Amino acid sequence: MIRQGKGAALGAFAGLLLGMTLLAVSPTSLRAESEARVPADRAEITLSFAPVVREAAPAVVNIYASRLVEQHRSPFASDPFFGNLFEDFFGGFGGGFGGGFGAPAPRVQNALGSGVIVAPEGIVVSNHHVVGDASDIRVVLADRREYAAEVILSDAESDIAVLRLHGAADLPALGLADSDRVEVGELVLAIGNPFGVGQTVSSGIISGLARSGIALGSGRGYFIQTDAAINPGNSGGALVDMQGRLVGINTAIMTRGGGSVGVGFAVPSNLVAQVVAQAQDGQDRFRRPWAGVRAQALDAALAEAFGMTLPEGVVLTDLHTESPFAAAGLRPGDVVLAVDGGPVNSAPEMMFRLAATGIGGAAEIDYLRADGSAETATVALIPPPESPPRDPRLIRADSALRGLGVETVNPAVIAEYNLPLDARGALVTDLRDIAARTGLRRGDIVLAINGAAVAGSADVERAARTAARNWQVEVLRDGRRLALRFRL
Repeated sequence: MIRQGKGAALGAFAGLLLGMTLLAVSPTSLRAESEARVPADRAEITLSFAPVVREAAPAVVNIYASRLVEQHRSPFASDPFFGNLFEDFFGGFGGGFGGGFGAPAPRVQNALGSGVIVAPEGIVVSNHHVVGDASDIRVVLADRREYAAEVILSDAESDIAVLRLHGAADLPALGLADSDRVEVGELVLAIGNPFGVGQTVSSGIISGLARSGIALGSGRGYFIQTDAAINPGNSGGALVDMQGRLVGINTAIMTRGGGSVGVGFAVPSNLVAQVVAQAQDGQDRFRRPWAGVRAQALDAALAEAFGMTLPEGVVLTDLHTESPFAAAGLRPGDVVLAVDGGPVNSAPEMMFRLAATGIGGAAEIDYLRADGSAETATVALIPPPESPPRDPRLIRADSALRGLGVETVNPAVIAEYNLPLDARGALVTDLRDIAARTGLRRGDIVLAINGAAVAGSADVERAARTAARNWQVEVLRDGRRLALRFRL
């Protein structure tokens, strides 16, 4: 079960602590005094994490967020007798008999989490699942100062949200480490507010990198793994290195009973930096570079087929005609090994490296051709093209399609809704009125209506104006072509 939950120290301290660790696990490390040595005096013996904590902890904050959610209300709520009777018997079910009677009634849901100040003017990073839909946010600093806050950018896919504190200035802020330089085995500290007990520090190491084959709520992609204790309430807190720099934002844990079992995950600081930069530039949503490719990791069998001694990289299985990878000369069957020198061993890792670089620049792609030749290409980092325009429309004509919302499929729509690269037609985005009873679903791609091909939303609206009693709509749904028939 995976549960969402949750500067500088002395250089001598880091070196000494590393040396003590080597001493404990490998007596042969005593070969050179420069590698490890016994503490020389009492001052060295009493060295601790305290200098790092003093630097980093003031920039870690507690976040209290509330949001309005709907719950069903008992149909007897206004009755003085039956209302009390239902409350006595069924009140523990969240209102209403099993939560299923009556009109939705709003209630306030509170969330507790952590955050990290990354700019002195009051820019705070936390998790999307903590503050993404919040209507009221209160941030409490380590010195107990309180600020109201607003979300200026929130991204569900990375599970990162950026907040601005109202009236804040000259606040303590954490610098960001280069997460691409983090290595497995490095010492780290997790700082946050677990279970609401107050600011807490736990220590551990980097347990793994490039964790991309896991689902973390709405977050997906690429995570740093740590065994530093992370618990509910730590979400959005800091994972810092021994120089007091931010390595990642703690986002989730793997657990059996709700508490830490030593398997926690953090969003790498390089991606956090890109999200913050876009928020400070005034973007209201995080924009990722568009690759326009489908790729899969190489296994041993594929590596052997490519004549590789080790299975590494990802093989491109499909490219959109407008893909910047295609424009740079790559084609299906090429094996991408690295992006800007960073190794790539899964499709999410490749997309992480592109996203961390950001839109507007370029990336150096190292890849292999099917014949084994090594190549390098420069790929432009562009947003997904809005060409042709998505042209959103809501059908209002008095027909069987009244209330149908559609958009023309283009690369931006393909990227946003994770559609097949070769998708064409009109995407169903809304279903109201009569259209809600046709059997169509959000996410369907309309291909033809009554035998007429559909290339975009304008074709759907044109077809909806025709006088007809019998209708046939051909759609692509979950990769299958279906024909829906109905009468007006």
